[in-house]
Amino acid sequence: MNPPRDVFQERESEVRVYSRKFPRLFTTASGAWMRDEAGREYLDFLCGAGALNYGHNHPHIRQRVIDYLAHDGIIHGLDLHTAAKRGFLEAFTDVVLAPRALDYKVQFTGPTGTNAVEAAFKLARRITGRTTIAAFTGGFHGLSLGALAATANGTKRAAAGVPLQSVHRFPYDGYLGPNVDTIDYIERLLDDPGSGIELPAAIIVESVQGEGGIQTASPRWMQRLARAARERSILLIADEIQTGCGRTGTFFSFEESGIVPDLVCVSKSIGGLGLPMALLLVRRELDVQRPGEHSGTFRGHNLAFVAAEAALDLWRDPSFLEGLARNVADLDGAVIELASRYGARPAGRGLLRGLVFDDAELPSRISAAALERGLLVETSGVRGQTLKLMPPLTIGRDELRRGLELLDAAIADCVPVAAVAFGE
Repeated sequence: MNPPRDVFQERESEVRVYSRKFPRLFTTASGAWMRDEAGREYLDFLCGAGALNYGHNHPHIRQRVIDYLAHDGIIHGLDLHTAAKRGFLEAFTDVVLAPRALDYKVQFTGPTGTNAVEAAFKLARRITGRTTIAAFTGGFHGLSLGALAATANGTKRAAAGVPLQSVHRFPYDGYLGPNVDTIDYIERLLDDPGSGIELPAAIIVESVQGEGGIQTASPRWMQRLARAARERSILLIADEIQTGCGRTGTFFSFEESGIVPDLVCVSKSIGGLGLPMALLLVRRELDVQRPGEHSGTFRGHNLAFVAAEAALDLWRDPSFLEGLARNVADLDGAVIELASRYGARPAGRGLLRGLVFDDAELPSRISAAALERGLLVETSGVRGQTLKLMPPLTIGRDELRRGLELLDAAIADCVPVAAVAFGE
C-alpha cells in the first residue's frame, strides 16, 4: 500500500511555523479547547497569538455571524457604508471609547496588524514632515518592510533582503538594567544636536512586548515616554495589536499608565472570532490624510464587523468582567508560584504572562512536553527564552487550573524538582 499522502509537506511553503511546533491535524475547536483528527483534546494557551481572546467559536459571537450570513448580509464592501460597519462603530464608541473619554477617529486599514502599523507610520510622517520612526529593543510590529524596519528581531529583519532604514532604536524599559531609567538616555539623545539622532516623526511602543520575551514597561516609564514625545512634538503610537482587547486585563494595555497615545494600532482579537480586521485609531485633529492615501481592498470585511460588535457585547456584561479579573488574579498567583519552583522569572501582566528561563532552549522543550500532555503553549523572545502563556479571557476557572497543572507537569518533565502537586 502507498503511504498516506502528506499534502502539507508536499504542497505547503517551507515558511510555515506553528505547524512545525505543534504537529497535529486539528479539526474542531470550542472555547479553550482544540481537537485533532484522532479525537484528542488540547487546552489552548496559544489563542491564535492573541487573535482568539474570546476563545474558539464563542457561541454568542458565532451565532451573530451565522444569522448575518443567513440573511444575505454584505460580506465584502470596500469602504462603503454598511449596516455592519455602522453597528461596529456605534458599539466601539459606546463600549470602548466613550467610557474612557477617548475621541479617536477610526481608520480601517488592510486587515492585518502590520498594515495598521504601516498606516500609522505614513500618517505620522505626513503630519510632522519628518521621516524617521523611533522604536525599541525587543519590539515586534510586523513583517512588511516599514513595520519590519521597526521590528528588533534580527532573524526577522535578515529576511527582508533590502536595507531597513529610517528607524532609530532606543532601549526599552529595563534594557540597561533595573537601576537605569532609559527615558533619561532617550531624552539626552533627542536634545543633543551632536547625538546624530534626528527628531523622529513618531515613537512606537508596546507596553508589554508580546513577541519580545513578555517584557513589560512600568506605568511611570510609559508616562515619561509620553511626556517626552509630547514636549518635542513627536507622535506617540501605541501598538495594541497583541496586547489590546483585554489581553492585559483592561481593554487597552496603555490604560494602566493613564496616557492617551496619538495613534493606536489594533488588530488580532478586534475581529471577535479570529476574523481578519485591523484599525488605526487617530486623534481627531490628526485625521488629515486625503481620501485613498491609505487604501486596501479588504478594509470592508463585514463579517469581522459583525463578530467584533458581538464581542463588544461581552464587555457590557458584568459577569464577563468579573471572570476576567478573577482569571488575571489566578494566573498571576500561578505564574509567581511556578517561577519560584522552577528557577524562572515571572513576566508580563494580565493574561499575557511569561516564565523566563536562563536556559533559552528550555521553553521549547517544555512546549513540546506540554503538547504531549494536551496543552498548547508557545515561546517568546529573540532566543526563545520565555514560555508564553495566553489563555482565553473567557476560560473557566477549572479549565485554567487544569491547564496550569498540565504546564506544571510539562516543566517538571524538563526540569525535575521535588514532586509537589501544583497549588499546594
